[in-house]
Amino acid sequence: MELDDVTGAIVDGAIRIHREMGPGLRESVYERLLGSSLQQRGLRVERQRPIALSHGGISFKEGFRLDLIVDKRVIVEVKSLERLAPVHTKQLLTYLRLTNFRVGLLLNFGGARMKEGIRRVVNDLDPSDSSRLRINR
Repeated sequence: MELDDVTGAIVDGAIRIHREMGPGLRESVYERLLGSSLQQRGLRVERQRPIALSHGGISFKEGFRLDLIVDKRVIVEVKSLERLAPVHTKQLLTYLRLTNFRVGLLLNFGGARMKEGIRRVVNDLDPSDSSRLRINR
């Protein structure tokens, strides 16, 4: 499956879930519903995958958790907020850089229309240009 097909399936699933369930549920509910929907389409989905990292001699066993990893290529960050803030895009971009993934989707289920809550984030950094943080996958 091409990368655009994977991201298209994710967006399609998110829109369908939002139409059926509406806004106002917890992020964990949307995450679980979307993960299940994508698995039913034959995509590989990992939920709440911990990512270890170290910096300056300090190690974190679970530095952060990724909401969803789809087809081992796309990070999905799920939100359920009235509106997204610029920091949410920066958060996803940081996750992409730290894991060397190229594409992520920021999905906000909290708005009146799902279409307004979809952001595609692309990591254009060369891995050698990334920060000094080390990631242990």
